[in-house]
Amino acid sequence: METKAAIGALGALAQETRLEVFRLLITQGPSGLAAGVIADRLGVLPASLTFHLQQLLHAGLVTQRRLGRQIIYSAEYACMNELLAYLTENCCGQGMSAAPICDPAAGCCSTAPLDSSAA
Repeated sequence: METKAAIGALGALAQETRLEVFRLLITQGPSGLAAGVIADRLGVLPASLTFHLQQLLHAGLVTQRRLGRQIIYSAEYACMNELLAYLTENCCGQGMSAAPICDPAAGCCSTAPLDSSAA
């Protein structure tokens, strides 16, 4: 992950509502949630939620897809993993990331270290 992308992702998460939205979406796996459900669960006004979701989309932390009349938002696990790898790059001077790799399709997290050259 490039430094600019990491700054963008961290900036998007540096706001309480966006952090809550992202953490909620992480718990849902790839199936994600409809915008209305997110608004209800977090008690956020729809117009405000739209703004926050756009910030997360712009940072690459979430994806959206249309399902009928609903827009479904899902966490972008690859971006999250890249951000964690970037933050823990060269952990303890070992030249590798200490971040877990979250892959809901494989049953979630692996603690296998990432090779920093792959990030």
